[in-house]
Amino acid sequence: VQLQASGGGLVQAGDSLRLSCALSGRTSIISRMAWFRQAPGRQRELVARIDGSGVSTLYADSVKGRFTVSRDNAKNTLYLQMNSLVAEDTAVYYCAAARSSIIFSAYDYWGQGTLVTVSS
Repeated sequence: VQLQASGGGLVQAGDSLRLSCALSGRTSIISRMAWFRQAPGRQRELVARIDGSGVSTLYADSVKGRFTVSRDNAKNTLYLQMNSLVAEDTAVYYCAAARSSIIFSAYDYWGQGTLVTVSS
């Protein structure tokens, strides 16, 4: 399974951006998916995750109410709609996919990351 993230860029505070993550290969084995991010000098953190059906989601407190994770299984694509961006959202964003539906199990596949820079 391969993941290709796209959609990052340079935006101003208050702007919106939508990230996409295209899956290819044996996509039928994928269950959970998630977006992580890593800012300079900081550890990677979970931004949002979504279950295999796209019904159950979870968000980091810092993005709750501003970001929306979704997936289109027919198109094998994961999305992250980011609204009301702030400078603290600046990071490299990674998409990840897991074979297991167990929430706390590891993610098996990772995308290459897409840089989001928010200027204040």
